[in-house]
Amino acid sequence: MNYSDKTEVLNLDEIKFKKKDKKKVFFRIIPIIMIPFLVVLTIISTHSKKLIIVPINYVVYILLSLFIYLLLIGFFLVKKNKTNKSKKQKIISVVTKVVATIYILGCSSFLFLLYGPYDNFRTWLISTAMSTMNHQYLCKWFYNDKEIDKVINSNYIVEVNEETDTDLIDMKTEKYDNEYEEKILKRDKDDKYKIIELEVNGQKAYLAAIYDPALVKVAVTKNLGRQGQYVTKMAEDNKALLAVNGGGFYDPGNNSTGGMPTGVTISNSKIITDNNYSSYTQSGGLIGMTNDNKLVLIKGATARKALNMGVRDGVSWGPFLIINGKKSFIKGNGGWGYAARTAIGQRSDGIILLLVVNSNSSRTKGADMVDLTNIMYNYGAINAANLDGGTSTVMVLPNKESLKYISSCEKAYCYINDPVDGALRHRTRGIATSIIVTSK
Repeated sequence: MNYSDKTEVLNLDEIKFKKKDKKKVFFRIIPIIMIPFLVVLTIISTHSKKLIIVPINYVVYILLSLFIYLLLIGFFLVKKNKTNKSKKQKIISVVTKVVATIYILGCSSFLFLLYGPYDNFRTWLISTAMSTMNHQYLCKWFYNDKEIDKVINSNYIVEVNEETDTDLIDMKTEKYDNEYEEKILKRDKDDKYKIIELEVNGQKAYLAAIYDPALVKVAVTKNLGRQGQYVTKMAEDNKALLAVNGGGFYDPGNNSTGGMPTGVTISNSKIITDNNYSSYTQSGGLIGMTNDNKLVLIKGATARKALNMGVRDGVSWGPFLIINGKKSFIKGNGGWGYAARTAIGQRSDGIILLLVVNSNSSRTKGADMVDLTNIMYNYGAINAANLDGGTSTVMVLPNKESLKYISSCEKAYCYINDPVDGALRHRTRGIATSIIVTSK
């Protein structure tokens, strides 16, 4: 055989290898890529029709069947190449197999998290998403109403069915018998508040003890009904010593600038809103400060009823965590999931407790209702309630007072916690109300 004959044979071999490679891509590689992805979509579509809507799910079924058929054919048509591979080809082959394995394991793990026998992730996703106003779709993509209801019915909170007994609050007593009492009560004589740094589920939290409850009031956005304000701005306008976010609010456009509070809102004995809060949620109600500076938790109150009961400042949200020293019964995580949280409480000596818990990365889950209840209870709260949370959760101080904390500043006031939005961007949002601590 001469040189030209050898060249011709080599060319024929190359042609055969190219054809073989094309067959391999068409009958093996593409099906291996598509089948796990389509299996994920198929299983999701059997649990919910929100993400994979009809008739797209039928298209998915057809494509899955087609690629399985092609893969089976490929095992018969594409023979294993027994020729010696170059070093480069061996490396490419190994890398391809590793990537394919990781990809298949990733798809399997994703399905295992969503639908596996262990329901921790499922419970977290459903309860957390359903407790938000704007992100319920995140669980409805993957679960039908029956599955969602099952989780919700397994995670709930039963509030104490009592009216707030203000006689339990005696502002003349000041004593401590344990480490929590000492942290609250050990202070300089002129201190109007004290901030205690905590850790909750591996995340930073801040508990502010306000020694004079008369200083605790409600601030409202100046653009009521149109647009919320940053808590830093509300604090600056009122020359506040400290401020946290307040009650819930409507945000119809999901643009994080909601300016209309939910339910009843009262500021300085003036009715701001008088909406039907119970139509929004079954738990919680009015969280108010009375004229004699006592925190009251009132279910089903109208604004007029609240004023008649002596409420001077109040917002609407919940659930109520502690009433008259009794904890609410909490099943699972309470049905609110894990998120950044804000809570308010009052001790029997009158001291107001304001708590914020961070949730500023995918590695930290924030707090649930159990966490909030236990913290408030441990630090002596006899009445306590959950305030709005998530991206609303902030605690702000005047610039000069925040220097010892990790903070981000907006002019005169700084966030001492780390607020983030749903995309884990470090920023806050405009809201309708805030709880402020005034200087007088």
